[in-house]
Amino acid sequence: MSNSVVAKRYASALFELAQQHGQTATIQEELNELKKAFRDNKGLEQLLSSPRLSVAKKREMIADIFKGVNPIVMNTLFVLLDAKRMNEAQNVFDEFHQLANDAAGVAEAKVYSTRPLTELETNSISTAFAHKVGKQSLRIENIIDPSLIGGIRLQIGNQIYDSSLSAKLEKLQRKLIGS
Repeated sequence: MSNSVVAKRYASALFELAQQHGQTATIQEELNELKKAFRDNKGLEQLLSSPRLSVAKKREMIADIFKGVNPIVMNTLFVLLDAKRMNEAQNVFDEFHQLANDAAGVAEAKVYSTRPLTELETNSISTAFAHKVGKQSLRIENIIDPSLIGGIRLQIGNQIYDSSLSAKLEKLQRKLIGS
């Protein structure tokens, strides 16, 4: 999560527009893809922030690269470009996701397990832990981590719930050594 006041303002404006047009979920998905594009292509943000290219040329590049993107998202990119705030783009995307998740009563969660979780297991984890963080559901990203030996480790924001076998063994070891 960003601490950028600028990103929060742009994200709030984008979120209000998305809500007005009933496109919050669609825009959230598109912003996920844009975030991946910016993250995977480090030079893209640098290129769009470069003073060597004119704003018109940068607009043309954005229009070509992100052809087919929702007009609201495209206009947001143009506004960031015109305001010389392209370096805040990923922070704006993050802030938007937070606003959309809060409005929907959803929290982002990472579940570390030794194998891919089934849909039933994912739903069970979401149901069991969502209320602990005051949300209606969790949007779970499953990360495979064989070092857990068994069980799961769940991270929701800065909270971690660890019921992995490796954590239990470490706890037992500390008890035995401390005795």
